[in-house]
Amino acid sequence: MGPFDWLPHAPLEPVHLDWLNGVELAVLRLDRIDPLISGNKWFKLTEHLTQAQQTGASGIISLGGAHSNHLHALAAAGKRFGFATVGLLRGHPQDTPTVLDLKTFGMQLHWLGYGGYRARHEAGFWLPWREQYPELHPVPEGGGGLAGALGCGVLVEQARAQLSTLGWAEYDAWWLAAGTGTTLAGLALAEAGAHPVYGALAVPHDHGVAQNIAAIAPGGYELLDASRGGFAKVDPLLLDFIETTQKACGLPLEPLYTAKALLALKQQIDAGRFLPGTRLIFLHTGGLQGRRGFTA
Repeated sequence: MGPFDWLPHAPLEPVHLDWLNGVELAVLRLDRIDPLISGNKWFKLTEHLTQAQQTGASGIISLGGAHSNHLHALAAAGKRFGFATVGLLRGHPQDTPTVLDLKTFGMQLHWLGYGGYRARHEAGFWLPWREQYPELHPVPEGGGGLAGALGCGVLVEQARAQLSTLGWAEYDAWWLAAGTGTTLAGLALAEAGAHPVYGALAVPHDHGVAQNIAAIAPGGYELLDASRGGFAKVDPLLLDFIETTQKACGLPLEPLYTAKALLALKQQIDAGRFLPGTRLIFLHTGGLQGRRGFTA
């Protein structure tokens, strides 16, 4: 499989919202890089795919849920670039819009139940799957780990190369949602302390995100709780924020990651954390395909 020389370009766009109160905000639109292989998922996969090629693998086996943006992007990439994909899924068989796409893209699915999926962090978890699929390269949930983080470093280069289109000579910080923390860790590594990276946690603190990031990036970031009661927990305020934001500036958000992150930024600006004139880059990590199976 490979080599994969496709490196999509994410546009950096200014956003104007009343609540910014003089803070200047630009959005790096990973949701616009491709109709199917969207968001941060391709960047997290690139180093994993390089490793798979180097080991002579013919495809990828990975994990996710029934609405997984990671598995969706992986399956779409496998179909487009001609490599095999296998998905190990949380829970029991169900046909969500995402799962139907996975099947259409040719991904072979195995449902692990909930207990079986919780075992994914145990030492021997991969052994039977490696025996069943010796030709496939295993990739952690969400495309995580150091390889996933390193693939995201190019996003810093892409943003810096477009600053002049905004009339910016510099920027002050990054702001993004953190699910596993892999993308945040990649930005922090690439920044190497030049600009802080703020991560709005889309999951509660007990999900181990801080530990995941600390194992990859030595510093240069700060985490804030934005989970609003738990992963995939939504409320009327969040849903109203999604609607009003899209009406105000045309920016589409989804309720699991990007909306929670941007709402957390609003709350921090309301609290006076960022002064007028501060220039922030919000990383839109995509995930819009997952909205199809969402019911409030």
